[in-house]
Amino acid sequence: MAKSRTQYICQECGRTAPKALGRCPQCGAWSSMVEEIVAPPRQRKHSPGLLSTSTPKRLSEIAGDPEERIPLGIEEFARVLGGGIVPGSVVLIGGDPGIGKSTLLLQMALAMSERERVLYVSGEESERQIKTRAHRLAQSETLSQELFVLAETDLQLITQHNEQVAPSALVIDSIQTMHFSELESSAGSITQVRECAAQLQRLAKSSGIAVFLVGHVTKDGAIAGPRVMEHIVDTVLYLEGDPYHAYRILRSVKNRFGPTTEVGVFEMQQHGLVEVPNPSEAFLAERVINAPGSAVAVTMEGTRPLLVEIQGLTSKTSFGHPRRTTNGIDIQRLLLTVAVLSRRVGIRLDDQDVFINVVGGMHISEPAADLATAIAIASSLSDKPVPADVALIGEVGLTGELRAVAQIPARLHEAAKLGFKRVVIPKQVRGEPPAPAGLEIIAARSVREVSALLLA
Repeated sequence: MAKSRTQYICQECGRTAPKALGRCPQCGAWSSMVEEIVAPPRQRKHSPGLLSTSTPKRLSEIAGDPEERIPLGIEEFARVLGGGIVPGSVVLIGGDPGIGKSTLLLQMALAMSERERVLYVSGEESERQIKTRAHRLAQSETLSQELFVLAETDLQLITQHNEQVAPSALVIDSIQTMHFSELESSAGSITQVRECAAQLQRLAKSSGIAVFLVGHVTKDGAIAGPRVMEHIVDTVLYLEGDPYHAYRILRSVKNRFGPTTEVGVFEMQQHGLVEVPNPSEAFLAERVINAPGSAVAVTMEGTRPLLVEIQGLTSKTSFGHPRRTTNGIDIQRLLLTVAVLSRRVGIRLDDQDVFINVVGGMHISEPAADLATAIAIASSLSDKPVPADVALIGEVGLTGELRAVAQIPARLHEAAKLGFKRVVIPKQVRGEPPAPAGLEIIAARSVREVSALLLA
């Protein structure tokens, strides 16, 4: 008779080893190798296919409306998903502890239950705790009769209850608390998370139920568990934000049914997450006019243009090596911008500490904010403010030139809508795009040219 054996699995990357290791040889994580029992192959049941009755079909014969989506009731959430929930899809939502993942999904469940039946499964809270939170979020004593709540961690029992309720959407909070009884490893382990995610994917594809999974994140901000879990699901969303700021950003990093890199903006208030329909206006609400070191960048998050304030501060260094500190942009982009200003524009920064902050807790990854970052630093060093009616668009190259970015017309319309009178953009070979009414386009070739124009 075959016996069970033990192996050690890295809880960060999924690497297996026959013996315990202090450090994972694949991802370099310390103390991440956990012992798990592996059942002999003959004890394992045959793994079913995605659909137990699958047969080849002509594409033209497949029934169903390709545009069919289930309404969410939360417009910002629907925007990130591509317009609504696709039946049979699996959505994974990650984020730091306390950022609002459970709050957002319970609000979604409450909104959906006005039209559809929803089953909310929690492995972390009791049914009474969920009801208390639902009353606070709904601000009402009467709750929908179509929202069902279940406090359970056994995945097989959850599947049975799901068949009885027959909901349109199933929420699992969280996938790390679920346990598949045929596996001997503990809940939250690599093996359990992977198998539970695969089982829920089969359930979604075979029944047409939309499944939402809450995923814990590691200290590095990635969703805990193997990367294969992100490949299993259809959509991966991250709820981001600074705990000390009210704004939360729901960002799509994978979406088989809609645009990736799309964002939805929410504000955390006493009664839960509230949609921010005009995030650009919210991010600029506390802007101090004519303050040195402040510049407005026009960025794109998916298909949405956003105006954000970038603040720069330079200060005489007290150490041998000047500091470079960022909040909201990549440190490597700041180092590149500082080098270009020093070498190509003639702004001496080798004896200056440089600090950059993106107001509102936003994190900007696209290079179109390079020009605003550079001008904010130059403005702080010269102690001359950037004109309040100017917005900046452009990527900065290593020779100090401004390089074109995508979707310029959408950026210009957003700037005009918020009352800006002038926008600086890179000079384009094919000519400048038409300017919206009341907006002047300033086409420039280099950072030096923009600095001389705005900070003269």
